[in-house]
Amino acid sequence: MGADQRRLRYEEPQLDDVEEEEEGAEEELEVSRFQALLQDRRRLLVGATVIALVVVAIYVLFPTIVGTDEAVDNLGNAVWYWILIAIALDVGAFAAYVALFRGVLSGRIEDEVSRRLDVRASYQITMAGLAATRIFSAAGAGGIVLTYWALRKAGMLRRRAGCRMVAFLVMTYFVYLATLIVFGILLRTGVLPGSAPLAGTIVPAVLAAAVIGVFLLIALIPNDMERRIQRFGAGYRHTRYLTRLAKGPATIASGVRTAIAYIGSPRRGALAVGGAVGFWAANIGVLWASFEAFGGDVSVGVLVQGFFVGMAANLIPSPAGGVGSVDAGMIGAFVLFDVPSAIVFPAVLTYRIIAFWLPIPPGIVAFFQLRKTVSRWEREREEEAARRSILQKVK
Repeated sequence: MGADQRRLRYEEPQLDDVEEEEEGAEEELEVSRFQALLQDRRRLLVGATVIALVVVAIYVLFPTIVGTDEAVDNLGNAVWYWILIAIALDVGAFAAYVALFRGVLSGRIEDEVSRRLDVRASYQITMAGLAATRIFSAAGAGGIVLTYWALRKAGMLRRRAGCRMVAFLVMTYFVYLATLIVFGILLRTGVLPGSAPLAGTIVPAVLAAAVIGVFLLIALIPNDMERRIQRFGAGYRHTRYLTRLAKGPATIASGVRTAIAYIGSPRRGALAVGGAVGFWAANIGVLWASFEAFGGDVSVGVLVQGFFVGMAANLIPSPAGGVGSVDAGMIGAFVLFDVPSAIVFPAVLTYRIIAFWLPIPPGIVAFFQLRKTVSRWEREREEEAARRSILQKVK
């Protein structure tokens, strides 16, 4: 029995190493596919054509069919300086996104990983991840895969990278869900002026509260879940596989607890919380400036709630990162809140062009910059390994 235990302890690290190598190979393959797509002009042209047809159908054909031709006519009546304000706010949104990344993913421990994930690398990762999400999402490799790949290349341990990625997403979408609850209630109770349909206020508020409740329950999963399975399942031949299955829930729970710690500690989480709030606030600012460009006078409550209700359409599959579904969802949300369709169509189109399409070219540039940065990190690790090998031989 003692020999079996020693053999098991010897074999498991090998299995972990093999698993880690396979995972790294899969990540590299997905990132390489994204790069190949960017260099495939034919596939890009086909994709761009499909997306263009979707946009034309939503913003030109649909208004004509339903009898709101003035929406199409208003597209040329934008006030130019509001467009510039919207672009400036969009730059602010991605600056906040980089701050969120720095606050959560680069960590506070001064180590080699933190040194590599400086402001420049953080910008490259977030912008490249944005491009990956919007161009390559249909094939399975989005911003999450690319960001995780970059963290691992920076030298971050697998479990820590997974935990930080979960915390990053929880921080981002906690602001989203909490805002749906707060503004939904304030609109419905009349504290904030504006139309307050049940389907656009209380319903999304209840759903958002339920999602937050689920994540709070996930946070209760013990951090040592794998160790407990090993202890209670001692002698059971499938314990190892159960332990591997438990890694996912344990990592998610750890990430949720990390996000809660950031939110509950103003000093530690100031950059992360400020980045998350700033990202959504600046995006809403882009939409506000887009409405103003066409003379739309939308109350703050309706603007915020309509934005977040419309963004929920991101959950619907689309050709690339919400193209078509988010546009239609946002238009439908504001029509639900009694905003005139003649204003909604051009305003939402302007918002989507500025917030969705405009950052893609710099995101593609950032992706190729990130590939060079990752290559430099790999050279650094190889040189460090060579130095250590020489020192060991000298000793």
